[in-house]
Amino acid sequence: MPMPQAGDKAPGFSLPDQSGATVSLSQLKGRHVVLYFYPKDATPGCTTEACDFRDEHSALVKAGAVVLGVSPDSVASHQKFATKQGLPFSLLADPDHALADAYGVWGEKSLYGRKFMGLIRATFLIGPDGKVVRVWPKVKVAGHVAEVLSALQGGSSDKAPAPKAPAAKKAPAAEAKPAVKKPAAKKAPAAKPAAKAAARKGARG
Repeated sequence: MPMPQAGDKAPGFSLPDQSGATVSLSQLKGRHVVLYFYPKDATPGCTTEACDFRDEHSALVKAGAVVLGVSPDSVASHQKFATKQGLPFSLLADPDHALADAYGVWGEKSLYGRKFMGLIRATFLIGPDGKVVRVWPKVKVAGHVAEVLSALQGGSSDKAPAPKAPAAKKAPAAEAKPAVKKPAAKKAPAAKPAAKAAARKGARG
Protein backbone atom coordinates (compact mmCIF):
# COMPACT_ATOMS: atom_id res chain seq x y z
CA MET A 1 0.00 0.00 0.00
CA PRO A 2 1.14 3.59 -0.57
CA MET A 3 2.60 5.50 2.34
CA PRO A 4 0.07 7.84 4.03
CA GLN A 5 0.89 11.52 3.58
CA ALA A 6 0.20 14.63 5.64
CA GLY A 7 -3.54 15.22 5.85
CA ASP A 8 -4.46 11.55 5.32
CA LYS A 9 -6.30 9.59 7.97
CA ALA A 10 -3.79 7.40 9.81
CA PRO A 11 -4.47 3.66 9.43
CA GLY A 12 -5.83 2.23 12.68
CA PHE A 13 -4.18 -0.58 14.60
CA SER A 14 -4.50 -2.76 17.66
CA LEU A 15 -1.30 -4.63 18.54
CA PRO A 16 0.39 -6.09 21.63
CA ASP A 17 3.36 -4.32 23.19
CA GLN A 18 6.32 -5.78 25.11
CA SER A 19 4.19 -6.35 28.21
CA GLY A 20 1.44 -8.14 26.27
CA ALA A 21 -0.97 -5.22 26.64
CA THR A 22 -2.97 -4.25 23.56
CA VAL A 23 -2.35 -0.75 22.24
CA SER A 24 -4.86 0.79 19.82
CA LEU A 25 -4.70 4.06 17.92
CA SER A 26 -8.32 4.73 18.85
CA GLN A 27 -7.33 4.75 22.53
CA LEU A 28 -4.92 7.60 21.86
CA LYS A 29 -7.36 9.96 20.14
CA GLY A 30 -6.84 13.50 21.37
CA ARG A 31 -3.07 13.13 21.66
CA HIS A 32 -0.16 13.31 19.25
CA VAL A 33 1.32 9.93 18.41
CA VAL A 34 4.90 9.41 17.24
CA LEU A 35 4.72 6.08 15.42
CA TYR A 36 8.17 4.96 14.36
CA PHE A 37 8.90 1.82 12.37
CA TYR A 38 12.29 0.13 12.70
CA PRO A 39 13.63 -3.11 11.14
CA LYS A 40 14.83 -5.21 14.07
CA ASP A 41 15.39 -5.25 17.83
CA ALA A 42 18.94 -5.08 19.20
CA THR A 43 20.64 -4.14 15.92
CA PRO A 44 23.04 -1.15 15.96
CA GLY A 45 20.93 1.45 14.13
CA CYS A 46 17.67 0.39 15.77
CA THR A 47 19.26 0.43 19.23
CA THR A 48 20.62 3.94 18.66
CA GLU A 49 17.24 5.18 17.48
CA ALA A 50 15.40 3.59 20.40
CA CYS A 51 17.86 5.07 22.89
CA ASP A 52 17.52 8.51 21.28
CA PHE A 53 13.75 8.30 21.75
CA ARG A 54 14.37 7.11 25.32
CA ASP A 55 16.67 10.05 26.09
CA GLU A 56 14.17 12.60 24.74
CA HIS A 57 11.08 10.79 26.01
CA SER A 58 10.27 13.24 28.81
CA ALA A 59 10.51 16.17 26.37
CA LEU A 60 8.33 14.37 23.84
CA VAL A 61 5.71 13.63 26.49
CA LYS A 62 5.86 17.24 27.68
CA ALA A 63 5.16 18.26 24.08
CA GLY A 64 1.99 16.14 24.24
CA ALA A 65 3.10 13.02 22.37
CA VAL A 66 2.90 9.27 22.88
CA VAL A 67 5.85 7.36 21.42
CA LEU A 68 5.27 3.92 19.86
CA GLY A 69 7.90 1.77 18.17
CA VAL A 70 6.89 -0.93 15.66
CA SER A 71 8.86 -3.82 14.18
CA PRO A 72 8.15 -7.40 13.00
CA ASP A 73 9.79 -8.78 16.18
CA SER A 74 7.84 -10.85 18.71
CA VAL A 75 6.50 -9.70 22.08
CA ALA A 76 9.27 -11.68 23.80
CA SER A 77 11.95 -10.02 21.68
CA HIS A 78 10.49 -6.57 22.41
CA GLN A 79 10.41 -7.33 26.13
CA LYS A 80 14.08 -8.30 26.18
CA PHE A 81 15.09 -5.30 24.08
CA ALA A 82 13.04 -2.78 26.09
CA THR A 83 14.32 -4.14 29.40
CA LYS A 84 17.96 -4.11 28.35
CA GLN A 85 17.81 -0.54 27.01
CA GLY A 86 15.42 0.83 29.65
CA LEU A 87 12.86 1.98 27.12
CA PRO A 88 9.93 3.85 28.73
CA PHE A 89 7.57 3.53 25.74
CA SER A 90 5.67 0.72 24.01
CA LEU A 91 7.16 -1.45 21.27
CA LEU A 92 4.42 -3.01 19.17
CA ALA A 93 4.81 -6.50 17.72
CA ASP A 94 3.85 -6.70 14.03
CA PRO A 95 5.13 -10.19 13.06
CA ASP A 96 2.99 -10.52 9.94
CA HIS A 97 3.91 -6.92 8.97
CA ALA A 98 0.22 -6.03 8.52
CA LEU A 99 0.68 -2.59 10.09
CA ALA A 100 3.88 -2.01 8.12
CA ASP A 101 1.94 -2.82 4.95
CA ALA A 102 -0.85 -0.42 5.94
CA TYR A 103 1.69 2.40 6.36
CA GLY A 104 3.57 1.55 3.16
CA VAL A 105 6.84 0.73 4.90
CA TRP A 106 7.12 -2.95 3.97
CA GLY A 107 8.93 -3.32 0.69
CA GLU A 108 11.98 -4.34 -1.27
CA LYS A 109 15.35 -3.54 0.28
CA SER A 110 18.90 -4.10 -0.88
CA LEU A 111 21.98 -5.08 1.13
CA TYR A 112 25.36 -5.82 -0.42
CA GLY A 113 23.67 -6.33 -3.77
CA ARG A 114 21.12 -8.77 -2.37
CA LYS A 115 17.45 -7.80 -2.65
CA PHE A 116 14.89 -8.87 -0.08
CA MET A 117 11.57 -7.80 1.45
CA GLY A 118 11.81 -5.96 4.74
CA LEU A 119 10.73 -3.02 6.85
CA ILE A 120 11.77 0.45 5.72
CA ARG A 121 12.69 2.75 8.60
CA ALA A 122 10.12 5.56 8.78
CA THR A 123 8.31 7.75 11.31
CA PHE A 124 4.78 9.18 11.28
CA LEU A 125 3.54 12.03 13.44
CA ILE A 126 -0.20 11.57 13.93
CA GLY A 127 -2.31 14.45 15.21
CA PRO A 128 -4.97 14.43 17.94
CA ASP A 129 -7.63 14.16 15.22
CA GLY A 130 -6.17 10.89 13.93
CA LYS A 131 -4.72 12.42 10.76
CA VAL A 132 -1.10 12.27 9.66
CA VAL A 133 0.69 15.54 10.41
CA ARG A 134 4.15 14.73 9.09
CA VAL A 135 6.06 11.81 7.55
CA TRP A 136 9.76 11.00 7.72
CA PRO A 137 10.38 8.33 5.04
CA LYS A 138 13.65 6.38 4.87
CA VAL A 139 14.85 7.79 8.18
CA LYS A 140 18.52 8.47 8.88
CA VAL A 141 18.97 7.79 12.58
CA ALA A 142 21.42 10.58 13.41
CA GLY A 143 19.49 13.69 14.51
CA HIS A 144 16.11 12.17 13.69
CA VAL A 145 14.58 12.30 17.18
CA ALA A 146 15.63 15.95 17.50
CA GLU A 147 13.72 16.68 14.26
CA VAL A 148 10.61 14.94 15.59
CA LEU A 149 10.78 16.90 18.84
CA SER A 150 11.28 20.15 16.94
CA ALA A 151 8.21 19.39 14.81
CA LEU A 152 6.14 18.83 17.95
CA GLN A 153 7.40 22.07 19.50
CA GLY A 154 6.78 24.08 16.36
CA GLY A 155 10.47 24.36 15.51
CA SER A 156 10.88 27.80 17.16
CA SER A 157 12.09 26.96 20.66
CA ASP A 158 15.73 27.98 20.15
CA LYS A 159 15.62 30.82 17.62
CA ALA A 160 15.19 33.80 19.95
CA PRO A 161 18.58 33.75 21.78
CA ALA A 162 20.62 33.70 18.56
CA PRO A 163 20.91 37.49 17.94
CA LYS A 164 22.26 38.24 21.44
CA ALA A 165 25.83 37.06 20.85
CA PRO A 166 26.69 39.42 17.92
CA ALA A 167 25.18 42.41 19.77
CA ALA A 168 27.70 42.08 22.62
CA LYS A 169 30.67 42.34 20.23
CA LYS A 170 29.73 45.86 19.02
CA ALA A 171 30.70 47.58 22.31
CA PRO A 172 34.53 47.65 21.75
CA ALA A 173 34.01 49.69 18.53
CA ALA A 174 33.83 52.94 20.57
CA GLU A 175 37.31 52.30 22.03
CA ALA A 176 38.90 52.49 18.57
CA LYS A 177 38.32 56.29 18.30
CA PRO A 178 41.12 57.46 20.70
CA ALA A 179 43.66 55.79 18.40
CA VAL A 180 42.82 58.37 15.70
CA LYS A 181 43.78 61.28 18.00
CA LYS A 182 47.40 60.16 18.45
CA PRO A 183 48.61 61.02 14.91
CA ALA A 184 46.89 64.43 15.21
CA ALA A 185 48.95 65.27 18.31
CA LYS A 186 52.22 64.63 16.45
CA LYS A 187 51.51 67.38 13.90
CA ALA A 188 52.18 70.19 16.41
CA PRO A 189 56.01 69.89 16.33
CA ALA A 190 55.87 70.45 12.54
CA ALA A 191 55.69 74.21 13.18
CA LYS A 192 59.10 74.25 14.93
CA PRO A 193 61.24 73.74 11.81
CA ALA A 194 59.40 76.66 10.19
CA ALA A 195 60.14 78.83 13.20
CA LYS A 196 63.82 77.90 13.06
CA ALA A 197 63.98 78.78 9.37
CA ALA A 198 62.49 82.19 10.10
CA ALA A 199 65.03 82.74 12.85
CA ARG A 200 67.89 81.94 10.47
CA LYS A 201 66.59 84.40 7.88
CA GLY A 202 66.40 87.06 10.56
CA ALA A 203 69.96 86.35 11.57
CA ARG A 204 71.18 86.71 7.98
CA GLY A 205 69.40 90.02 7.66
